[in-house]
Amino acid sequence: MRDAAGGSEQGSGVPFGIDPDLIRAEPVESRRDPHRHRRAQRTILVVIACAGSVGALARYAVGRILPTASGHFPWSTFWINVTGSLVIGFVLVLLAERFSRARLARPLVATGFLGAYTTFSTYTVDTDTLFHEHHVTTGVIYATASVATGGPRSLSVSSRPGS
Repeated sequence: MRDAAGGSEQGSGVPFGIDPDLIRAEPVESRRDPHRHRRAQRTILVVIACAGSVGALARYAVGRILPTASGHFPWSTFWINVTGSLVIGFVLVLLAERFSRARLARPLVATGFLGAYTTFSTYTVDTDTLFHEHHVTTGVIYATASVATGGPRSLSVSSRPGS
């Protein structure tokens, strides 16, 4: 890999720091033909929407299985975000290294399903509610634990020796 100053990822021809889905998401022939390009973009949008609906339903199911009482640690949102961070780190590395030609895989799994499954907004509302209801200790523990476990999990999966 080269640096972010215009280098490219090893042999991919994609500038480092640019999402390869934006550049290689469709065959070259489709990018040259405006009608095929729009059709390919619509396909990606439909894939994201369908996977997103399944991800949102999965998040709802976890919330129903692990309900949170007022003032208590919001375990459902915590586990959703921790598992989502771990899975997205694993999946993105797997797709980049093993299945780089699967053009709909990233929009399907990462953007669609996991994008809808994980939830920063609910994490923020849960934290805010804990503080407003004067459960400051629980709010601080929840906010700190969420950031401390979610980020490093996704980073540890995506970190590779020598890169």
